[in-house]
Amino acid sequence: MHDLFPKIRLTLPGAVLSAMALSLLTASAGAYAENHPADRWEVAVEAGYLTKIRNNSPLDYVIAPAQIAWRSPAAFDLWNGESGARLAVRHRMAVVLETYLEGGEDYYFAFAGAPSIELWAADKKSALFFEIGGGAGLTNAKDIPGGQGQDLTFNWFSQLGARHQFSKDRAFTAAGYFTHHSNLGMTDPNPGIDVLGLNLGMVWQYD
Repeated sequence: MHDLFPKIRLTLPGAVLSAMALSLLTASAGAYAENHPADRWEVAVEAGYLTKIRNNSPLDYVIAPAQIAWRSPAAFDLWNGESGARLAVRHRMAVVLETYLEGGEDYYFAFAGAPSIELWAADKKSALFFEIGGGAGLTNAKDIPGGQGQDLTFNWFSQLGARHQFSKDRAFTAAGYFTHHSNLGMTDPNPGIDVLGLNLGMVWQYD
């Protein structure tokens, strides 16, 4: 019994240090997990260049969209890889202002929403994303043949692209972007607009 107590006294500091180290590692791991870009709020400024791809209107539409978009932290994950890769679903809302470089109207101001499906690499720095959704807004219809028949116009869009984190709070996105405008048959004719092009974005993240 006499020899047992020195051994306990000698190993007690080691046990305390081990417990402290384990606590620090656990806390660090938790903080690291919370720092995943998909788990943070973000706002993005996006700009693009879109050209007509379908002859539903005789007018040659060329549109330059500008957007302010917000994405929520991940609502849920569809898949998690052992390496740390993940397939996350977030919510996206955007205010859209399109300038018509060519076409029957001058502008389109709208709101749009969509899920953002993001496949993140294990390094948390790069991801592929796909978004598809729509909304509604107003244009300045001019009664031009081939143009939109009324000011109220609905929009559907999709984009497929990639993003890269170049710092903890900032990222860059590049995507192929498609949008369709229609008044859902409220006017006759209802030519609609179908344009496709490139959309670039700068992202700021915050907690």
